[in-house]
Amino acid sequence: MQKLKNIYHLFQAVLANILYGFPSRRLKVIGITGTDGKTTTTHLIAHILKTARKKVSFVSTVYASIGGKESDTGFHVTTPNPFALQKLLKQSADNKDEYFVLETTSHALDQNRVWGISYEVVIITNITHEHLDYHKNHEEYRNTKYKLLKMAKVGIKNTDKIIGLIKKIPNLTQFNQYNYSAAYTVCKQLGLSDNVILKAMETFKLPKGRLDLVYDKNFKIIIDFAHTPNAFLELLPAVRKLYLKKGGNLIHVFGSAGLRDFTKRPLMGEASSKFADDIYVTEEDYRTEELQKICDQIASGIKEKNYQIIPNRQEAINQAIMAAKKNDVVVLTGKAHEKSLCRGKAEYPWDEYAAVSKALENTTNTINPTNKQINVLINQ
Repeated sequence: MQKLKNIYHLFQAVLANILYGFPSRRLKVIGITGTDGKTTTTHLIAHILKTARKKVSFVSTVYASIGGKESDTGFHVTTPNPFALQKLLKQSADNKDEYFVLETTSHALDQNRVWGISYEVVIITNITHEHLDYHKNHEEYRNTKYKLLKMAKVGIKNTDKIIGLIKKIPNLTQFNQYNYSAAYTVCKQLGLSDNVILKAMETFKLPKGRLDLVYDKNFKIIIDFAHTPNAFLELLPAVRKLYLKKGGNLIHVFGSAGLRDFTKRPLMGEASSKFADDIYVTEEDYRTEELQKICDQIASGIKEKNYQIIPNRQEAINQAIMAAKKNDVVVLTGKAHEKSLCRGKAEYPWDEYAAVSKALENTTNTINPTNKQINVLINQ
């Protein structure tokens, strides 16, 4: 069935390229794929190019930026469908952009949605446990990612960290060094100097929902999009090192998407329990799967740590924030920038930042949170 769908997507991609005149041929398209770090790397490369006074547009999980104008790419979408994508590429080409940075998923590669795109340089950030519901096994998943290497003039696997140079960047965390090394490698391939790249990196701000410190008073609250075991293993120790003060606990709130790779769920629980002191397991787009079953699968991997299963995400966030004491850090993962929560077959409006704001307004635990801070949360 999937093979038939892929033929249909290929037909769409061919038509879309013809309709919009193969616009990628007028651009230098940079492709970013990998399990974790795609979005940060995409935004970072675009930032470096802009700082170097290059005309660049990009599409990421968070949004599309074409000619400086931002637009939503849709619910739970990274790489748009062929017609939407070719339209964006044409708009960029018509804007006389030189570069187009495209976050490219394994699904898009397998389904031929990026057929016809002329890639200049591509990089695989990493390949870890994810999407095995679709790709069946790790080898198939890896080989799908590798397809992108064959679609470009230059294909790069992010295997060597350029740590010596990257460590010169002020306030860079271990968590993002791999993304920075990927961006550095791509920009060097494009002919930019070390001086230009490193200076641009110093002014880069992480995209929304990436290690996003949204509350910092007697305790801290961080929002991040991490939703794989590897992402937890990278994020949580970085949070402990950067933000957790002596005597404080790390409180982790997360779930796992329904109708997706179920084999990662115990691994997510295990990864969280390695670094979190208290865990709240909750919903994350459970779709038509039984929510309690998903939570139980996550909990089966949690090792010797306090945890609670609170199915409703708002209630889980409320309880986690209410439990936070001085010097604690509350980390919310999995939703970040997304604007909906899928329950059953329907999408419900969801805003992780507004959920935090609501919890802060309702809890008696915080020490006089200012209206200014709450308004910032709502408006982000």
